Amino acid sequence: MSGEHEALEGFDAFDYLATMVGIGAADGRCLFVNSTLENLIGQSRRTLRRGSVFDWLVDPTRLRETLESVVRGEVSCGRFDAVLKRPASLGPAAELPVHVIVGQMDHAERVLIELIEVEQQTRLDREERAHGLAQANKELVRNLAHEIKNPLGGIRGAAQLLAMDVQSRELTEYTQVIIHEADRLQALVDRLLAPHRRPHVVGDVNIHEICERVRSLVMAEYPRGLTVERDYDTSIPEFRGDREQLIQAVLNIAHNATQALAERIAAGDAEIVLRTRVARQVTFGRKRFRLALELHIQDNGPGVPEDIRDRIFHPLVSGRENGSGLGLTLAQTFVQQHQGTIECDSVPGRTVFKLLIPLP
Repeated sequence: MSGEHEALEGFDAFDYLATMVGIGAADGRCLFVNSTLENLIGQSRRTLRRGSVFDWLVDPTRLRETLESVVRGEVSCGRFDAVLKRPASLGPAAELPVHVIVGQMDHAERVLIELIEVEQQTRLDREERAHGLAQANKELVRNLAHEIKNPLGGIRGAAQLLAMDVQSRELTEYTQVIIHEADRLQALVDRLLAPHRRPHVVGDVNIHEICERVRSLVMAEYPRGLTVERDYDTSIPEFRGDREQLIQAVLNIAHNATQALAERIAAGDAEIVLRTRVARQVTFGRKRFRLALELHIQDNGPGVPEDIRDRIFHPLVSGRENGSGLGLTLAQTFVQQHQGTIECDSVPGRTVFKLLIPLP
C-alpha cells in the first residue's frame, strides 16, 4: 500500500489541470483525484479516496464496463457521456453532464479517468465574449458620457441666463424644466463616469464584513416581508481590494433582487441568501487560479426576463420600467477591477448571481 501511495505522489501535477482527472484501480477503488474533480463533485479528496470511482456518476454502468475493458486490454481507451453526481443543495445546477474518457496507464492495474464538462468550452467562450463586450461597452459609455457632458453644461447655462431675463411666469417655468432635466441627465452621466473617476483604494478586505454591511442596508430598507439568510464559510481569508467598490457591487445586485421580489415582499415570503465559499483550481477570464472567493447572491423571485437574460450586464438594459440599467453594469465593472467575474443563473423561483474573485 505504501508503494502504491509513493507511486501516486507524482500525479500532483494533475492539480493544475482545468479538467477533472482521477485514477482508479482495477476493482474501482479511487486512488487519486485532482483538485478540479474534488471541487466540482463537492467532496474532499480524502473522502473520495475512501470510496469507489463508480460513486462519481449517477449511472455507473458504462464506467464499470469501460474500466473492465481497459484493464483487460480489450481497448486502450473508452469514451462515453454521463452525469456527474453533485450535492443536492445546488438545485438544478447539481446535474452536470460530462464526457468521460477512460484510458490505460503504465501500471496495468490502474486506469486514468478524465471527465470534461460538456458546457465547459461553451462557458469559457461565453466568458471571453462577455469580457470583451464589457470592455467595449465601458469605452463606449465613457466616450458617450463625455460627449453629452459638454453640450449639457451649455444648455443648462443658457437656460439659467434666460431665467434671469424673462419676466413671464410661464416662460420661467419652461426654463426651470430645462434646468431640471439637464440636472437629471447630468446625474445620469455622473453615474456612467463614476467607475472611471474614483481612484481604486486598495486595502485588506473581509468579504463577510461586506456582506453584513449590505445585509444591514437591505434589512433597514425592508424590515418586513424579506429575510436575508447567511451561509458563510468563515475560513475565507482576507484579500486585497477596494472595500467601497465591492460593497457597491454587492449592494447593486441585492437591490436588483429586492425590486424583483416586490410581490413576494408584499406576501411576506421573500428571501435573499448570501453564501460564501472557497473554490479551488478554478478557471475564469482565461486564467487559472489556485483559490478564489465564490459569493452567491440568491433570491426566490420570478427570475430574469428571458428576453434580456443574455444582456443584463449591458449598460442601460433593465427589466423594470423605471430602471436605469446601470446597477449590474457598475457591479460588473467593479468586480472586473478585482480580476473577477460575475455569472448569473436564473430560473423562475431561483436566481443566483455568482461573484468570483481571486484569493491570495
